[in-house]
Amino acid sequence: MTAAADHLRPLLEKLTLEQKAALVQGADFWTTVPLPEIGLRAMTLSDGPAGVRGPRWDEREPSLNLPSGSALAASWDAGLAYRYGAAAAAEARAKNVDVVLGPTINLHRSPLGGRHFECFSEDPQLSGELAAAYVAGMQDGGVAACPKHYVANDSETDRFTVDVRVDDRALRELYLAPFERAVTDAHAWTIMSSYNSVDGVTMTENDLLETPLNTDWGFDGVVISDWTAVRSLDAVAAAQDLAMPGPAPAWAELADAVRDGRVQEADLDRKVLRLLLLAERVGALGDSAPAATDEIDGPAFAREAAVAGTVLLRNDGTLPLNPASLRSVAVIGQNARDARTQGGGSATVVPAHVVSPLDGLSAALPGVEVSYELGALVQEGVAEIPLAQLQNPVTGEPGLRVRFLDAEGTELFAEDRRSTALVWFGGDAPIEASRTVIFETRFTPDESGTIELGFAGANHGRLYVDDGLVLDDSPVIEGTDLGAAFLNPPSLTTAVAVEAGVARTVRVEFSREAAGALAGALSATVGIAPERTPDAELIARAAHAAASADVAVVVVGTNSRVESEGYDRTSLDLPGAQDELVRAVAATGTPTVVVVNAGSPVVLPWADEVAAVVQGYFGGQEFGHAIADILTGAQEPGGRLPTTWPAALADVPVTDVTPQDGVLRYTEGIHIGYRAWLKDDAPPAFPFGHGLGYTMWSWDDARREGGEVAVTVTNTGARSGKQVVQVYAERPGSAIERPERWLVGFATVRVDAGASATVSIGLPERRLAHWSGEHWSVEAGTYTLRIGSSVAELPLSLAWEVSE
Repeated sequence: MTAAADHLRPLLEKLTLEQKAALVQGADFWTTVPLPEIGLRAMTLSDGPAGVRGPRWDEREPSLNLPSGSALAASWDAGLAYRYGAAAAAEARAKNVDVVLGPTINLHRSPLGGRHFECFSEDPQLSGELAAAYVAGMQDGGVAACPKHYVANDSETDRFTVDVRVDDRALRELYLAPFERAVTDAHAWTIMSSYNSVDGVTMTENDLLETPLNTDWGFDGVVISDWTAVRSLDAVAAAQDLAMPGPAPAWAELADAVRDGRVQEADLDRKVLRLLLLAERVGALGDSAPAATDEIDGPAFAREAAVAGTVLLRNDGTLPLNPASLRSVAVIGQNARDARTQGGGSATVVPAHVVSPLDGLSAALPGVEVSYELGALVQEGVAEIPLAQLQNPVTGEPGLRVRFLDAEGTELFAEDRRSTALVWFGGDAPIEASRTVIFETRFTPDESGTIELGFAGANHGRLYVDDGLVLDDSPVIEGTDLGAAFLNPPSLTTAVAVEAGVARTVRVEFSREAAGALAGALSATVGIAPERTPDAELIARAAHAAASADVAVVVVGTNSRVESEGYDRTSLDLPGAQDELVRAVAATGTPTVVVVNAGSPVVLPWADEVAAVVQGYFGGQEFGHAIADILTGAQEPGGRLPTTWPAALADVPVTDVTPQDGVLRYTEGIHIGYRAWLKDDAPPAFPFGHGLGYTMWSWDDARREGGEVAVTVTNTGARSGKQVVQVYAERPGSAIERPERWLVGFATVRVDAGASATVSIGLPERRLAHWSGEHWSVEAGTYTLRIGSSVAELPLSLAWEVSE
């Protein structure tokens, strides 16, 4: 049993077996079962981790869109991660959310992982320290964090069924390590178990939920399943505490199973006690109250966090730009106008506004002529129609009317919405009872021509324009992942001639079936696909604009077909003709700055041909302002790479994300990320930890002070700057297999021009330990510590003795 919850046993004893069985399952998609007779209210869970959506996916209830996980990790700043968690807690409390499903702390085992953007890094020390800070920041605000996905859910292909085979040492030293820090350092109140199996046993039934989680780390919280991950009653004995969503079909017979001895009531009681303890912690039980949250300026913090995670990969001195000397700037790229501020999937939130790089640069350069060209198509499928071009036919207000009909055509429900890209995943709409869902609006285009009008979804649709049927078809679902089909559905379009200022009535009727795992959910978009202008013409226009400008800013990036939940990547190339675009712009001779709007590594074959390369990740809703801050020098680029960037996919040491006969073998063992690159003695395009700034540094001294490494650096440049001091260990001549070098500590430091600073970085012996098969062991002898600005730039060294 859980000692921390012993004081709640009197409440447990008041419950019937049926009440206990109900409590360990969700009440619906997002809430737990309330038991008012013991003072227990329902607890509300919400997707995170880069913002808090709340129980409804609704543009009328917007959320703060924070930078993605990889962007946060690029800050290398635990203090920022704590504030990030605190900002999420404030959002959660405003939405009456008790548990936020995040952070995502699986590792970047391979850059082909589809949810790479959502996770932190390829290194367990960096991921673990940031995870602990995020969890502490959130829980100090009275909201439970739920680090996910425990464990080895590092890719998306066949994620529901894949069996990951990983040796015990790699499992402990790499994949479990961030979860351990979240529990032992930050005392996480919940953990999410993953879909996949590890060594033949699905994670909701795996012994890893008990050992090391409970026994070794002292976890006293609630293990929450990923949605529908509980497969059978065997999960009860395996320390799986809450089955979501609920009621869970796999546990429908739970009470009867206790009565007939298939399940031990003691196992059920332990789960109930843990859930009661969680409720007490978040203020959902009796007179308990959550900790107060501080008031936070969300957009200002989102902008600061985006700046902190922006990495300057290359710079020939063109950056920072001097606004006073600029006459014209050519801004180029679809992502410059339609920026990706977040990755696809369950991490998606609906922000009140988004600042694109075009918006940000236009605002930051008021006296400069800023032109725009599309340059190359990135978007695939339809995008929602701008709200300003829509009129609800019933209310006359901007937006559309959505109606839900039963099998007889009777209207069950109707609502007025302000977006044509809608998701119902919980909420009030009677999705499960509906057989037809109708979107209807008056669309007034602002340009004349032929548009590709259509819809995206997993259901058959009929598109009418002015009551004439123009499209009647079913999108073709690729693959078997229901989550991918739901969150990133395919599109169908048809050519429609429109005239500027002339309103057209647009109606789409979606037919839907009752059956299926997502019977109570619906995702559908009515929108417009990109123009069909040839690539060569778009590139020629962009090059012409660049040739007459003082500087060209090209924003390249990925789309929702490349980085999203539900599927892995097959390539690291930028989609479409973006590489050709960059080369054509650079060939004009105009200084060309490239901003990369991607959450994961992409290949940049032209990197040496341009003036500067800035990696902006998925920078949240203030992404455009942050990019403008960096490019104009108003802020220092604060990021360092949390993942190695290759020059080509063929160079990547670990690319296997596709199971063979249902099994995915982690044959690389403890060598992932930079460790694998070092083992192969292969130079990447940009190494782990790399990132430039706008000033210069000297690395002065490193010394041992007890259990800490003290490092002194001097800012020798003309402006203040940020440095990330990175400490790596080496063990030449070790008796066991080790990485050539591994991160053991880091610290961020900001130093004024001409000033010096000394940072102290703790080095517990556990950072030097290896898993022996049964316990942690530290090999006695001399370790060499290498200190510097990346895994490849390490000017200081220090001998570190470890006694027997």
